[in-house]
Amino acid sequence: MEIAEMLDEIKQIVQKDARLREDFLRTREQKNPLSAFCAKCRELGYPVYEMDVIAAGEESYAAMKRSTNGGGENSPMLEAEDDFYELFFAGL
Repeated sequence: MEIAEMLDEIKQIVQKDARLREDFLRTREQKNPLSAFCAKCRELGYPVYEMDVIAAGEESYAAMKRSTNGGGENSPMLEAEDDFYELFFAGL
């Protein structure tokens, strides 16, 4: 299962459980919020690691960038499309 799919499943679980939602939101207050977030995902049984989240976002962004106007430097800027972590919380 890809990171995006795992995060979608986790988000669906978290949206249905208020206590779990608060636990995930509290991870943002930690010294290393992405690490805390990934640890919480692993507690739910999903093998989510920091570099996987970052790499998946960058790969997704690169694919979108390549698909617009031939993918050159004149391609439009896509904001926050590469940050699966922030997109997860935006969906909560």
